[in-house]
Amino acid sequence: MANKKKRKRPDRARASTEPMGGANVARRERKDEARALREAERKRRARANARRRVLTFAVIGVAGFAVITFLGRVASPTPLPDAATAAAREAGCGDLEIPESTAPGGQHLDPGATYVYDDPPGTSGFHAQAPLPATPRVLTVPVDETQAVHTLEHGGVIAYYRLPAESGVSQDVVDRLATVVTAGPASYLIPYAGLPEGQGLAFTAWNKRMLCPVGTSADQAATIAQGFIDAYACTSNAPEGKNGDGC
Repeated sequence: MANKKKRKRPDRARASTEPMGGANVARRERKDEARALREAERKRRARANARRRVLTFAVIGVAGFAVITFLGRVASPTPLPDAATAAAREAGCGDLEIPESTAPGGQHLDPGATYVYDDPPGTSGFHAQAPLPATPRVLTVPVDETQAVHTLEHGGVIAYYRLPAESGVSQDVVDRLATVVTAGPASYLIPYAGLPEGQGLAFTAWNKRMLCPVGTSADQAATIAQGFIDAYACTSNAPEGKNGDGC
């Protein structure tokens, strides 16, 4: 039997063994580029957020400092209002005195120690470690004068009066002054037996004093007291003018 010739099969298309190197590299490059862009954008946003936080904290800090500075600021004293000056002149009051222009604040006495002021009622200098209580503002009995001076150091204003029963001012004057000091900050009405002869009132602030005669009217006394409060209460006229009650 004749041998059959094997038919030669056509060669199959040889699968390409060439790697798709060009396309893969380009794809990877695009991915890497996109990743780099995303990372750059993330860092840019992080830096922007950090700058915003720093700016916000700076603004808050400046605003807070401004508020603290404003709240801690003590108003400056002003001259006595014209109305008070006029009322004092009509009543025959003395000039506005500055008894101890160099007396510093903060000179606390030892507990239990007493002190006599050379030029009463005292308006500056040595004083008790505690000021007068915040209330009552209107008193009918004398107080420890060294405590009263401490109150003046805190920006207080005190209207001293000679009691009506001791040949002092009229009850109308006392009642009107009580109304004024009750409405004002750090203001007190206190009897004082040691006023000079013929004087019924002494208006005082730290290192400020004005004496007025017994015959001062209720309107005049109220106007002068209000003038002292407006000019000196809770101001830098006193070494610690922000510490008074109501300041």
